[in-house]
Formats: sequence, C-alpha cells, structure tokens
Amino acid sequence: MDGIKTKDGTEIYYKDWGAGQPIVFSHGWPLTADDWDGQMLHFGQRGYRVIAHDRRGHGRSTQTWDGNEMDTYADDLAALFEKLDLNDAILVGHSTGGGEVARYLGRHGAKRVAKAVLISSVPPLMLKTEKNPAGQPRSAFDSLREALAANRPQFYKDITLPFYGYNRPGAKISEGIREHWWLQGMMGGVKAHYDCIKAFSETDFTEDLKKMDMPVLVMHGDDDQIVPIDAAGRMSAKILKNATLKVYPGFPHGMPATNAEQINADLLAFFKK
Repeated sequence: MDGIKTKDGTEIYYKDWGAGQPIVFSHGWPLTADDWDGQMLHFGQRGYRVIAHDRRGHGRSTQTWDGNEMDTYADDLAALFEKLDLNDAILVGHSTGGGEVARYLGRHGAKRVAKAVLISSVPPLMLKTEKNPAGQPRSAFDSLREALAANRPQFYKDITLPFYGYNRPGAKISEGIREHWWLQGMMGGVKAHYDCIKAFSETDFTEDLKKMDMPVLVMHGDDDQIVPIDAAGRMSAKILKNATLKVYPGFPHGMPATNAEQINADLLAFFKK
C-alpha cells in the first residue's frame, strides 16, 4: 500500500491515480479516502491526477491514540504534499475534510494550491458560543460521543439516515451507500473517531478562512442535517475573500454520493475556470 510516515511515526495511507493537475481530496468523519470514489474515477478519467488519504485514525492509516485534532491533521496533509511534491493543486474537502483544508491553508499557506472547494463543510465553527449563536449546543456533540462509546456499530448504521437525507419523506434509499459508509467507519479506530468529534465541532476556522485568498467554491445543501448551512457554508462564504457560494435546494450532507452527477459537473466547471 502507498503511505507516508509522519514525524510521530503515524502511517498515513493514500491513493494517487492518473496524471495532470492534482486534485487532493479530504474526507469527512469517520470515513476514508474511499468516500471519494465517485469523484476520483470521474476526474481521473478527465485528465486530472486524483489523490486522497485516510486521515490518521481512519481507514487504513494508523489507529492513533494521540494527535486526533486539526493542527495535526493539517500537518499530515502537508507531509503528503511534500512527499508527492504537489504544486498548482486543487484542494477539495467534505465536512470535517473542509476543516482540514482550511486549517492546512491557514497553517501552511497556499504556495502549492491554486483553488479550494468546501463541500458541506464544518467551517467556520459548528459549536454554539456567545460569538457564534447560530451554532449547535455542546450537548448535541456530547450525544454523538455517548452513542459512539455505547454502540459504535449501531450508531454508524443509524447516522447514515440523516447523513444522506434518507429519513425524508419519499427519499430513494440506497442500502449500498449506507453500507459503504458503515464499512468505512468501522475500519477506523474508535478513540480517533471519538476525539475527532471534538476536532470538527470545537475548532474555530475563522482566521484560517481569512487567510485563504485563492478562488474557493463553497457548496452546501440547504437540507443538510449534519452541518446546517446557515452557520457553515453561508457564513464561510461571507468570511472568505474570493468565494463562490452554491446552494443546493433539498440536498443532504452526503450530496457528493447521493447527487454525484450534479456535484461532479459543478466541480468540473469550477476547475476549468
């Protein structure tokens, strides 16, 4: 398997396919690089080099006990960029991966990056605070931690329903998509997944967003039940210097899978600008 070893000895698995301008994908919690299969095949067939890694503690990477927070995630991504010597890259992050993208650019700069995309992403801050009244209360994330600790396999089955909007009336449910989510989740380490809830919910990415001056496409469904659009996509688009906000009526959090044809077409249009 392809992989890199970070400074603390963590093995980070990655996929690197095709040739051309690199697109680097960062996945959501608690998934793996495989969540991007529908995008990697699509863009690899269209002349792009497509790269995705399993975040530490996730998938085929080391099941870490420590370092399960955004600064280290960003440093791991930087190590991957250095190892592959990537330049003029397009960074694409979904959900927690959007936070990883923002923190990487805020922490390591954009010298290797031409454009970025935030899909259903957690920035600027998910947690409700005095300065962020539109966020979600800490109790919501405590409930996620409690459910994960009590029965992770069942929790991961249950959460696929709101994740993909399959709990909505008339939803066309794909059991394959649900099972793929569950399989990816169960490949990772329970401690890393537990810690990552704090990382994606309590990290404030406001200053990272302010540093991002490259073109950024912000894509968000207005029926996102996991990362509600008002405190996330719409707020990020206001903070970013050079953002294009694209709102998808009725689309769920997992829209890169449920609505891949539309998402891929819009991504390609942005890449070609």
